[in-house]
Amino acid sequence: MQFTRRLREPIMRGEITCSVRIWQSPRVKTGGRYKLGAGAIEVTSIREIGLGQITADLARRSGFAGVVDLLKTAKHGDGEKVYLVEFEYHPNT
Repeated sequence: MQFTRRLREPIMRGEITCSVRIWQSPRVKTGGRYKLGAGAIEVTSIREIGLGQITADLARRSGFAGVVDLLKTAKHGDGEKVYLVEFEYHPNT
């Protein structure tokens, strides 16, 4: 799972614990570990949500200023399904 550079440090500090992604199908799985910095994130849950469920609060929890800011980054390729990925950061994994 890749993150924009500006989100990496806040994720490693535990300030960001979720991400909204727009994919054709899930690209991660619950329990999966994905390298980030000296450690890794572990996906604790992934679920499909509706576009209307992306609120300003969810955008801020994901490290973005608002919904529009989040949507500019969340879409990957020609995906149309919206996923909420929750995770924990584990240093030195």
